[in-house]
Amino acid sequence: MPSRKTTKAALAAVAAMPPIPKDIIDQFVTGPMSAESVESISLAFKKALIERALGAELSHHLGYRPGADKPEDSSNHRNGASAKTVLTGDGPLRIEVPRDRQGSFEPLLIAKHERRFSGFDDKIVAMYARGMTVREIQAFLAEQYGTEVAPDFISSVTDAVMTEVTAW
Repeated sequence: MPSRKTTKAALAAVAAMPPIPKDIIDQFVTGPMSAESVESISLAFKKALIERALGAELSHHLGYRPGADKPEDSSNHRNGASAKTVLTGDGPLRIEVPRDRQGSFEPLLIAKHERRFSGFDDKIVAMYARGMTVREIQAFLAEQYGTEVAPDFISSVTDAVMTEVTAW
């Protein structure tokens, strides 16, 4: 049986992962779990992290945290949130993106009008590079992630990357 070699990059990635406190894990794991419940908790955790990061971006943009006093020289403030569905490696995820009153907040994690969370495009490009047709990629995404995407969406992703590839 062939042995699997662990690359330095893989070891570095594992070492770079922040430790998760045991009490947090204990809140999620209360007994035996199925694969579906692990997936569900993982997706909920991803949603919470994304929303928290977007909230931190807005706080940085406005110059104050939620509940804190607004700076006197600022006329801009929080103005609720908008729902947005983004495509992730685990399938579609509905998130709440915070807004500001003046509409000047430009999130970096998931930019305005962006519908894909990083990593999703890489999967499409990898399948295309392996010789899969646009229709085969579409069927695979529907089957594996429950995500219906148009063929022109897949083409636009591969076309955007192909211009960079040919430049190399």
